[in-house]
Amino acid sequence: MKDKQALFIGYVWPEPNSSAAGTRMLQLLQLFQRAGWNVVYGSPAQSSQHAIDLSAIGVEAVPLTLNCSSFDDYIRHLAPDLVMFDRFMMEEQFGWRVESCCPNAVRILDTEDIHSLRHARHLAFREGKPLAREHICNELAKREIAAILRCDLSLVISEFELGWLTQQFQVPGQLLHYSPFMLDEDNEVASNDFAARRHFISIGNFRHAPNWDAVRYLKELWPAIRRQLPDAELHIYGAYPSPKVEQLHNPAQGFLVKGWVDDARGVIAKARVMLAPLRFGAGLKGKLVDAAACGTPAVTSSIGAEGLYGSLPSGLLISDDPDEFVQLAISLYQEEILWQSLSDNSRELIPRRFSLAGHGQPLLNRIEQLCSQLEQERQENFYGAMLRHHTLKSTQYMAQWIEAKNRLQSAGDSSGCL
Repeated sequence: MKDKQALFIGYVWPEPNSSAAGTRMLQLLQLFQRAGWNVVYGSPAQSSQHAIDLSAIGVEAVPLTLNCSSFDDYIRHLAPDLVMFDRFMMEEQFGWRVESCCPNAVRILDTEDIHSLRHARHLAFREGKPLAREHICNELAKREIAAILRCDLSLVISEFELGWLTQQFQVPGQLLHYSPFMLDEDNEVASNDFAARRHFISIGNFRHAPNWDAVRYLKELWPAIRRQLPDAELHIYGAYPSPKVEQLHNPAQGFLVKGWVDDARGVIAKARVMLAPLRFGAGLKGKLVDAAACGTPAVTSSIGAEGLYGSLPSGLLISDDPDEFVQLAISLYQEEILWQSLSDNSRELIPRRFSLAGHGQPLLNRIEQLCSQLEQERQENFYGAMLRHHTLKSTQYMAQWIEAKNRLQSAGDSSGCL
């Protein structure tokens, strides 16, 4: 019997030590491997210094070329049973080619987070207005929802976003699957000793706009915290710090930009409090999940806390008001009883909400069900079929026009679009 073959098409090469998205992708790759799938990962992106060595975990890495029929030849030869698109942009680029060349392959979209929700919140934030329909129904939303409808199944990382898609855009529930972080239940990372912990910490990939905004916001909030805690420091970590990030470094004020760190949990485990004043964004915040794994309480915003603790006792203090945020940070840093209570709560998050045991097998079961009755499920998704018929024709013709244009420009170059 032929081994099951899965092709993951990534927006970037996975960087699990740089971002929650990279961690999430690694979890999915390993889940499929453990279930007996042969796994190939391809991406049109350039590799980076922080990208994981996929060959070291038994995943074949394949560079892909945009707007090029070389992909058609490749996927016909690979003949995957399943193709997973990492973010809706990859479905736009490659979805029609997958359908044309391998029509029986299950097509799954891993949304990572709902990009149009993050964009809508960013628009509202920049305008200084409450989130409104004019922000929600943005151009990105039209593209993203169309991609979700075209796929056989879309993975949604947050319960909030699951409700958002069904309520705001009436996406049929059978096209969605709640699939949050899937982590091993290993919380033996740090001591719960309040006295052994020192300083505040902030962490996040600086290329991600919500993280960069949060650091700038912390620069405004920090003086008020520092006045009441003159010996405390704020240690700021994250991948890809630009010169404008490094310019915020101020040792005299205890505002220390540390940049890249190989072991995020290692530094989080030494901190007393995490600060994450996110003013826009979407999805689950990997930094707060890592903080919970380390028993490190956090002060965050309502957006930062979204989708995390559900009905569980929280390991977070939450405020969207700057003055209250400052006071909560000071209180949590000083009050051992409060700190201990939140630290104890946080250690329940992964085993009770984001465990591999709790979410891995249900996802595999849903995929198995989809594979066994693919034609029936597609017949029930009329809007998806309609979008594939109309929308993908324009995408196909545009891609073919770009390919022809590239071929003319590279006349005489035998490599063509490769």
